Amino acid sequence: MGAQDEQVAVYDESGRVAGSAPRWRMRRDGLWHAATSILVRSVDGGSVYVHRRTEHKDVNPGAHDCFAGGVVAAGEDPAAGAERELAEELGVRGVPLRFLFRSVFEQGSVRHHGFVYEARWDGPVVHQPEEVADGWWMPLDELRARLADPGWPFAADSRQFVHEWFDRQDAG
Repeated sequence: MGAQDEQVAVYDESGRVAGSAPRWRMRRDGLWHAATSILVRSVDGGSVYVHRRTEHKDVNPGAHDCFAGGVVAAGEDPAAGAERELAEELGVRGVPLRFLFRSVFEQGSVRHHGFVYEARWDGPVVHQPEEVADGWWMPLDELRARLADPGWPFAADSRQFVHEWFDRQDAG
């Protein structure tokens, strides 16, 4: 079974699990689903891990991103999905995840409930070559400055979520 045939959790618009569907059908029909987003921060909190998505990703190919993550599988708890995605994409395992917030992203046919987490990590990062083309640590001030440029290619849902995160940080 290929990645497009994997069963993903389908959610309703209000955020409740409503069933499952193959990933290809979720994408084709714009079904509501859930996705995890894990912000990997340095232990001192001053930097985040930014990566560039591969060109063959089905959403936001080639864009920069500051979250590891992905679609929640059928029958999977979002927290377990976050741990799985962090291990798969960046090779980060055994680190505690802190739940930050839940948000909704809707742009065109991409509609999902985002479960946003944070991990603190200074260890090695090992990219999953199918999903991550390159990556590096970026100071928070530089990330803010780059995000102020709407022309900087950045994953759309991650741009929304990181702005929400910054707003929460600024509010205290």
